Amino acid sequence: MTAIRSLMTEDHRHCDDLFADAELAVGKKDSQAAKACFEHFQQAMLAHFDAEEKTLFPTFEAKTGMSMGPTQVMRMEHAQIRVLMDEALQALVLNQFDDYLGYADTLVIMMQQHNMKEENMLYPMCDQHLSGETPELLARLETELNVA
Repeated sequence: MTAIRSLMTEDHRHCDDLFADAELAVGKKDSQAAKACFEHFQQAMLAHFDAEEKTLFPTFEAKTGMSMGPTQVMRMEHAQIRVLMDEALQALVLNQFDDYLGYADTLVIMMQQHNMKEENMLYPMCDQHLSGETPELLARLETELNVA
């Protein structure tokens, strides 16, 4: 696996693990833990999206001239996932576990599909086109991802 793909895929797994922690707490009907775990997951996801939208995507677009292609699709999906995360968190705040589970099911499907596109298409394209900028770019991405 190449550098950008490896780093960003690893962060996808980190976010997945945090989401699983929230799911376990919801399964135990522990509303405090569920809310705390979900907020941690959401922070990690937002840091991931920010790293992509503020650093990775603009660098890729500047290098390739592609601004209406895969990065635009990923931004649209990020917006959809942000809305779902807000709705899921609100359901947890209100102790509406059944509503939360509906949002969480949709969120899992969307994240899996989104991550597959990034990991199998966009990240390899980034590695291919940004090879000359990889060390500095990776350092910036790592710093941004470690915010959460």
